[in-house]
Amino acid sequence: MMSNRQVTDCIDEWKSLEKEYSVLDADFEKYRQQLDDLYVLQERCVKMINHQKKRYQHLLDTFKENSGIINGEEKKAVNEIEAQMNKRQNNFKQMEDNLPRDSGKLLTAILGPMSVSLLKKQDRFKYKDEYEKFKFICTIIMFVFSFTNLFLVEFRFSDALYHFVLLWYYCTVTLRETILRHNGSRIKGWWVFHHYISCVLSGVLLIWPDGPVYQLFRNQFMTFSLYLSLVQVLQYYYQRGCLYRLRALGEKGNMDITVEGFQTWMWRGLTFLLPFLFFGHFFQLYNAYTLYTLSYHDDCVEWQVPASALIFLALFFGNFSTTVLVVLQKVRNLNPKKPADKTN
Repeated sequence: MMSNRQVTDCIDEWKSLEKEYSVLDADFEKYRQQLDDLYVLQERCVKMINHQKKRYQHLLDTFKENSGIINGEEKKAVNEIEAQMNKRQNNFKQMEDNLPRDSGKLLTAILGPMSVSLLKKQDRFKYKDEYEKFKFICTIIMFVFSFTNLFLVEFRFSDALYHFVLLWYYCTVTLRETILRHNGSRIKGWWVFHHYISCVLSGVLLIWPDGPVYQLFRNQFMTFSLYLSLVQVLQYYYQRGCLYRLRALGEKGNMDITVEGFQTWMWRGLTFLLPFLFFGHFFQLYNAYTLYTLSYHDDCVEWQVPASALIFLALFFGNFSTTVLVVLQKVRNLNPKKPADKTN
């Protein structure tokens, strides 16, 4: 039973809670009012930016249409205006990075009419970091799956479960990458398209019925998956190292760490990674060749065989050409052209 002292203490505690609640209620009302004001201010800024852009474009079109009749003095004024417009466009970009934006057709179709804009640089970095962690965890899961299917079990159900995990993974990664691009990441379009194609490939492999041809390709695909998981682990540590170095340099807002913002210290890790990447690309080409030859096998009646061959071939060409272009771009960044010596 409670003593009188305990009852008195409870009453005193309730009175203290009442005072705290009064402060909380007042703070919450203030927060809600400021939140409403913030939404109004955000909407007004977005409208004003769009209005300014529209007017700027109208001025540029007018200058272009009348370029033939502009005299020398007017030309100087037009050049100054255009220079100021270019600066303003950069300012608009910085403003838009801190304002909610339209999510686009794909995200709207999947998530509905909701904003996925990350307005703080710290939030963008955190989301990118969580994205890399998600890929790493899924890579470990896929490594265990492929290792188990290759060396321990040979059941079609286990294979189908692995293909389903791959399908779910690529669908999820595609959605997350779309959100990253929406928030300023400059992920090359091919890598996003690559995951769309990988979704299709995973779906094709999932519904490929068991049979002689499937069994002939099964171990090769599981070996490829095992190797791909190891390469993705290496990529994770390279990406994570670049991301944290950029954070140490005060570039938290830079969502793209593999193409833009390349620094000399990134090259060492990338040169170590490149042979593994290129071997993986040619492994995809070998998969395409194997499936192509299997499509002429006497027991081949499944449409999944030639379809998978075409998909692997497309993945090879896309991955190989994009990686080569990225390397060439990084080499150019490391060796900028020196201005020509104009002295005789």
